[in-house]
Amino acid sequence: MRTQFYILLSLKTPQGFLDYGQYFFGNDRETAYGLFRQLKGDENIKDSCLLHIDLMETIDELPVRIKTICCTLDEVGANCKLIARELFRVKNLEEMG
Repeated sequence: MRTQFYILLSLKTPQGFLDYGQYFFGNDRETAYGLFRQLKGDENIKDSCLLHIDLMETIDELPVRIKTICCTLDEVGANCKLIARELFRVKNLEEMG
């Protein structure tokens, strides 16, 4: 089985956390981990935190949460911009190489 990496965006609701977005990195561990380290947010998760970003890995087709950060709305916006820019760069370099 191939391991897949992705970043999961979720928000807190009265019923629990709701996933609302994913960015897929395929099997590129270095890119996924490197990009996650650049994201803005707090690793200290508090109950009052409404927005989470998780680094996820699938192992034998089961999702496993590697790391989580808590973000403000502004941080989520900046992080989404960074993720999109990095994915664009990586995917275009792959096609050129």
